[in-house]
Amino acid sequence: MPDYLLLLTNVFPPVPPFSAIPFLTLLILIACGPVFFEHFWHKYYRFIAVSLGLLVLLYYLLFLHDTHLPAETLADYASFAILLSSLYIAAGGIYINVNARATPFINVLILIIGAILANVIGTTGASLLLIRPYIRLNINQIRTFHIIFFIFIVSNAGGLLTPLGDPPLFIGFLKGVPFFWTLQHLFLPWLLGILGLSAIFFYLDSRDQRLNYKPKEEVLKKIDEKTEFFFTGKRNLIWLAIIIGAIFLDPNVISGLPHIPFHEFKFSFIREIIQLTAAFFCYRYASKTALNGNHFTFAPILEVVFLFFGIFFTMMPALQLAAYVAALPQFAKLLNPNTVYWSAGILSGFLDNAPTYANFLSLSMAKYSLSYSSVTQVHDFAYGLAHAPETYHLLEAIAVASVLFGAFSYIGNGPNFMVKAIAEEAGVKMPSFFKYITSFSIPFLLPVLFLIWLIVIY
Repeated sequence: MPDYLLLLTNVFPPVPPFSAIPFLTLLILIACGPVFFEHFWHKYYRFIAVSLGLLVLLYYLLFLHDTHLPAETLADYASFAILLSSLYIAAGGIYINVNARATPFINVLILIIGAILANVIGTTGASLLLIRPYIRLNINQIRTFHIIFFIFIVSNAGGLLTPLGDPPLFIGFLKGVPFFWTLQHLFLPWLLGILGLSAIFFYLDSRDQRLNYKPKEEVLKKIDEKTEFFFTGKRNLIWLAIIIGAIFLDPNVISGLPHIPFHEFKFSFIREIIQLTAAFFCYRYASKTALNGNHFTFAPILEVVFLFFGIFFTMMPALQLAAYVAALPQFAKLLNPNTVYWSAGILSGFLDNAPTYANFLSLSMAKYSLSYSSVTQVHDFAYGLAHAPETYHLLEAIAVASVLFGAFSYIGNGPNFMVKAIAEEAGVKMPSFFKYITSFSIPFLLPVLFLIWLIVIY
């Protein structure tokens, strides 16, 4: 992502405020479309999202004469869409089924396993691997909160321990934050987040099963007598590993990799070719049993690809305006772990959490006259400077907020919308954009985020 600290020298915003209207329009349509004009939205959402994205893109190219930011955004979007699509196809060919009683304890256990797994194969990989068997396990008692807490725990909070877990942390790793820094410094907030959300889920699931799920005794007895675990599509695990491993093939980090040069940036294409090739072989030679068992279709991934095309490009002016405000002297002088935690968190919940992390890291380093482009200086900042040992605490606040607040809305993190789409395809009634926030994020997620702030950040 571009270094928005260049905006510090500007008197006026880099783009006019009205340029954020397409982004706000798209957010409102995503929130209201499925509720108030469902048939129209599902028929035309692709056209609407792409049109709004192209409108902003043309505005940058023709009126602002800016090719740099659109080119980087296109590269980021292509990497995002290809990675998500490849993981979706690979996971679609892996069929996991657990024939057991879906007790609150079993459900919590699956969520915790997903949270641990997210640090190895990423929140996206863990989400796509586990969401279908999780839904199947709860097929007779599935509720909206089952999916929401899956998004909270597996798709977001779980990936806090390694750079592989979530895109913001991976950006930090590429910029110079040591690989095991996250495990050293973020284990406590990870533990608080997972245990806090799991405890709330356990209470909700226990109450729901006690009040609403009363299966016949003979049905429970039959399930208990024949507890089974079925797994097919093992070969896709190899392709899954290749797709995830290819993430590290970044020409901006590894010299000598073929790339497309653009100003000082190197656009990757080898990584994307490897991921698409792996996805092709995944689908071409996938187990038919696995595909049929998962009711595999391309509809959920196409919805994400089209909507996020619009989100990525309409978000450009919104990100620039947010970065401009954050870089104002009156804001910059207030930079401390508390303000960073809440401001970076709020932006991560409604904008992309990866550039939010990058912008706040860059801004925080500038406060200490350090360069975000220097791997050595990022490393020193992560462990605390000799004259300012508190810098590591600033990075903690940025990292925790960027990852955990990504669960606050459907668009805070890529896997959120993907899980929503898969759940809806399976027949689960999912809340609208605003209902997700008001009925789940605010009453259940926000208290946990406040607790983490109070114990870890404050």
